[in-house]
Amino acid sequence: MFNDPAEINDVGVVHYPDLDNHVRIFDTTLRDGEQSAGASLHPYEKLQIAKNLEKLRVDIIEAGFPASSEQDFNSVREIAATIEYSTIAGLARCKQSDIQAVWDAVKVAKKPRIHTFIATSDIHIEAKFNKTREEVLNMAVEHVRFAKSLCEDIEFSAEDAGRTDPEYLYAVLEAVINAGATTVNIPDTVGYTLPNEFGRLIYNIRHRVPNINQAVIATHCHNDLGLAVANSLMGVMNGARQVECTINGIGERAGNAAMEEIVMGLHVRRDVMQGIHTTVNPLYFYETSRMVSEMTSIAVQPNKAIVGRNAFAHESGIHQDGFLKSSQTYEIMEPEMVGVAATDLPLGPRSGRAALRMRLKALGYDLNGEQLQALFPIFKRVADEKKRVENDDLQSIHAEWLSLKV
Repeated sequence: MFNDPAEINDVGVVHYPDLDNHVRIFDTTLRDGEQSAGASLHPYEKLQIAKNLEKLRVDIIEAGFPASSEQDFNSVREIAATIEYSTIAGLARCKQSDIQAVWDAVKVAKKPRIHTFIATSDIHIEAKFNKTREEVLNMAVEHVRFAKSLCEDIEFSAEDAGRTDPEYLYAVLEAVINAGATTVNIPDTVGYTLPNEFGRLIYNIRHRVPNINQAVIATHCHNDLGLAVANSLMGVMNGARQVECTINGIGERAGNAAMEEIVMGLHVRRDVMQGIHTTVNPLYFYETSRMVSEMTSIAVQPNKAIVGRNAFAHESGIHQDGFLKSSQTYEIMEPEMVGVAATDLPLGPRSGRAALRMRLKALGYDLNGEQLQALFPIFKRVADEKKRVENDDLQSIHAEWLSLKV
């Protein structure tokens, strides 16, 4: 049995002295992300997104599902031939024809990977496959061995691992690692688990699978209960060293874990992460987010963390006043870090005098305290009427205030 002298800090991060603390970011925007309803991408668009993912310094790009169509095969092959920094992976079912298609598409890559999967939960084994646990385990081993005969870098995913009997899951993982898998992925395919459950599952895999030190543990969490990012971080805190995620969190149904939230979560809370880190360059998050949104026609919700329109916007007077005194009062990261030009202080019904004075000064109106006090009721009236006060409105407000003085 694998014996790991782990230590746990005050916030529950498990520290493994022998484990690399580099968390590999596996982006599946071009595969699982494209499975979002209505999000079909043209090959040219997929290539442009892949180039931006390379700028982000994503470790692994899952470029598609080559066996699904000739167009997807050609798209994966073009990405594999173009990208130089990132490992290029393609997805395959546990079918030799699928695996061969992936290899034929990615073998031109500088760093190719075959990613094969099969479901391991009883509900999938019985309802989808009409097979036994033993048959599924044998299929997994057989196809990992076949993939290994083609490529050195093999990832195996136990689909619906979150609802799989843990003892059976441990047995499957041990067997596929012996067959040649170098990464074992633990998907919460239907977003079912709670963070403490998922963290415990990863912890137990680290301690119950005898040969787990021969493979990287990965997470692939869906957002059906809004817990994909939390579950992914709990996985990392318990020993996972690859996170599968997408730009903007797009993906099947309610989506996947959002890459930008994972990366910035690890960065902002590096004080408790004991050296756990990614090598992603967050400077290109906003640019890539907008590219993916435009090409998939899936809008980014305004209050989306990190890349939403309101992520660095403060309208409340209390917040604006605090921010103007020190940005750290209401921001835990600088917007420039993720490619956002600057914090936005929109003027509206809840805005106060501090932000109003700043905006007026930027327009060339430098009012003292008494003058601002006299102008403020006019501003509030307009803000209540229009909800958002723009610069041309401020010019009119200033002109009205001047006319009242006369």
